[in-house]
Amino acid sequence: MRHLPAIAACCAAALLAGCESGIEDTVRSALAPREAPRTRVFQADQKAAYAAARTAADEMGYRYVRGGPAEGVLDELSGISSGDDTGSSRQISMRVRLSPDAEAGTEVSVAFNEIIEANSRDLPGMATETPLRDTALYEVFFRNLQQALQAPPKG
Repeated sequence: MRHLPAIAACCAAALLAGCESGIEDTVRSALAPREAPRTRVFQADQKAAYAAARTAADEMGYRYVRGGPAEGVLDELSGISSGDDTGSSRQISMRVRLSPDAEAGTEVSVAFNEIIEANSRDLPGMATETPLRDTALYEVFFRNLQQALQAPPKG
């Protein structure tokens, strides 16, 4: 009978200790950004690269939201279009980050996100934002940026 409390205590300790399930890693990966921004380095100073990024975004039909060359940030939005479902709307956001590169030039990172509002008529402002993965927008942006850097200055 003396052994019964000791055995019960060992069983309780084993049950409370549990086992490692990996749930923490699953939650962390689900909450982490799904798509890392695409990055390229351009042989230009940050101010020139910022101006070229603004030109590239304008050529793609995006509208300036916020940012500046000193902070190395450029946020832009596409026009609002109708979504796939009746009453829904769709928009693309572009987030550009510029930083000095270790060797020379400016590192430019861009991320495109699709913003979908499922019922924009009855529930305005209730949208979901999803990173765009396999889209040609990244290549178009970088090509336009490179062309804008090579263009003669306006003036």
